[in-house]
Amino acid sequence: MKFAVPVVVAALALSACGTRGEEPGAGSTGGDGAKKTVKIGVIAPLSGDLSALGKGIQHSVELAVQQANAANAIPGWEIKVEAVDDEGKADVGKNGATKLAADDDVAGVVGNLNSSVSQQTQPVFAAANIVQVSPANTGPSLTRGADGNTRPYKTFFRTCTTDITQGAFAAKFLLDQGIKKVATIHDKKTYGQGLVQYFTEAFKAGGGEVVVAQTINPDESNYAPVVSKVAPAKPEAVYYGGEYPQAGPLSQQMKAAGLNVPLMGGDGIYDPTFIQLAGATSEGDFATSVGEPTDATEAGKKFLAEYEAAKFAEPSAAYGGYSYDAANAIIEGLKVALKDASDVKSARQAIVDAVGQVSFAGVTGQVAFDEFGDTKVKVISGYKVEGGKWTFVKSENLG
Repeated sequence: MKFAVPVVVAALALSACGTRGEEPGAGSTGGDGAKKTVKIGVIAPLSGDLSALGKGIQHSVELAVQQANAANAIPGWEIKVEAVDDEGKADVGKNGATKLAADDDVAGVVGNLNSSVSQQTQPVFAAANIVQVSPANTGPSLTRGADGNTRPYKTFFRTCTTDITQGAFAAKFLLDQGIKKVATIHDKKTYGQGLVQYFTEAFKAGGGEVVVAQTINPDESNYAPVVSKVAPAKPEAVYYGGEYPQAGPLSQQMKAAGLNVPLMGGDGIYDPTFIQLAGATSEGDFATSVGEPTDATEAGKKFLAEYEAAKFAEPSAAYGGYSYDAANAIIEGLKVALKDASDVKSARQAIVDAVGQVSFAGVTGQVAFDEFGDTKVKVISGYKVEGGKWTFVKSENLG
């Protein structure tokens, strides 16, 4: 998610819209007849409540593509970005995946943001043999299946670590704060349920007690009923599995009702929008997020500077570096698979194979995948709201 050279920005803006006058599958030459077209799709919520994260994903991919084209990374080929809005909804995501899979020029896809949406897009991309690299899906079953040890789709990879790691870190984080009694709430979605499950297992194993467990519906906005069930149990903190559109109001309503304890969530709430929604009551709340803070490493600082120089309309947000690395993982695969290829579609299996073998220094660390398609980097960071903004507390490598 972060960079650019001004001279190519205009060209990127055009290329992100697709090749004008071309039918999908043309695999055709660019406007000057010299280069063939290969596309990297982006599928994320580009509208709605989660668009702040989705736009960061899109622009970070655009940045990686812009740089690759400027460097002529794949001789004879021009990379273009095809962005599709999944609205953070499973059915919309499935339709978007079907659209991308029907385009013979699509070589790979970066996305989705939501694990519940990826459950629907994975089989679509797998059927078309299109590599999919998620910068944000943390649900373990996406790579390890229902039994925890069977990879469902060999076309799916991710640059972020899973909720097994994130839940364990969050549990230890709270226990280290002296918090021994916690209430859990989740939004019934794949991400939220998994996060709470792995947090609960680790928290209990560490000597903590979950005094009450509750759920909410994703479209609810009045949390008084659930707060009234949680408050009598007198938890010392509330652990929430879900995303910031619900977490912000929940934090606010908890404290307005007299439940003055920290709310903690995962990477789904680690965004400035959470603080905006919760207001002053967010002070003292906690979150975890994958990886180290982007501005804590030289690679991250470079990424942020180049992203800013590109003057994208929206910030890179929480998953910028992971999206940039995901796009570059696909680009590294294209360098190998398209070297002697006549068209994209016939090279898709070679692309999947090549992405599985990548290893390079990225913004988020060494980008490489294990036998399940999971990142080998298992760093998690903890944050606290102080003075109206997220402040870094600590990182830990749980690999």
